[in-house]
Amino acid sequence: MRQIVLDTETTGLELTDGHRIIEIGCVELMHRRLTGHNWHRYLRPGRDVDPGALAVHGITNEFLSTQPTFAEIAEEFLAFVDGAELVIHNAEFDVGFINAELRAAGFPQAIAERCRVFDTLMLARRMHPGQRNSLDALCKRYNVDNSGRDLHGALLDARILTDVYLAMSGGQAALGLDAAAAERGAATTAAPANRGAVRIPVIRPSAIELAAHEKSLDAVERASHGPAIFRAGSGRGA
Repeated sequence: MRQIVLDTETTGLELTDGHRIIEIGCVELMHRRLTGHNWHRYLRPGRDVDPGALAVHGITNEFLSTQPTFAEIAEEFLAFVDGAELVIHNAEFDVGFINAELRAAGFPQAIAERCRVFDTLMLARRMHPGQRNSLDALCKRYNVDNSGRDLHGALLDARILTDVYLAMSGGQAALGLDAAAAERGAATTAAPANRGAVRIPVIRPSAIELAAHEKSLDAVERASHGPAIFRAGSGRGA
């Protein structure tokens, strides 16, 4: 499954005030593994950045004046994300801005007609009800390093969200240099572990634990608008 972890920066918070996207950052995952294939653009919005937004991301009007407009990169952006699942924190915000930019550029289709959208904020709220679920709070909860995040940035935040999302949803499918080499088709040199006569106990889940697991899978399916990979892989999906 191809996923794109996406984040945007904007001139301000409210679409109704005519605010625009000024930065888009995308990180590609294939079967929950980083591919190293990212997409990143700064955009000329055609209006000034609000002082409050400038304090958050530090992207100036002078810098943006030399960048392309969204209309100029829209086809390139759509080609990169088309058919993927978009993983976004507080997806309603980013998707609203993306749809507005698409309409302004003459593309009638909403982004959700091209991509599935998975909102990590909705997932975090279900997993941690009553707690702070900002990206910074989740970094602290899942021990994700965000020490370089003095200012927000779309690609930086997409990279951080990738680590948070993988931690929240069960980790990467494979870790380490050997996994990366295997992904490229290269031979690995790691020898299999010699477990000798060690017996690994099998601990069966209780009925209560199974019910709790099914409840968490239901929450994931509601958030992603599709079957959970665990159920699909085990033949238990719809």
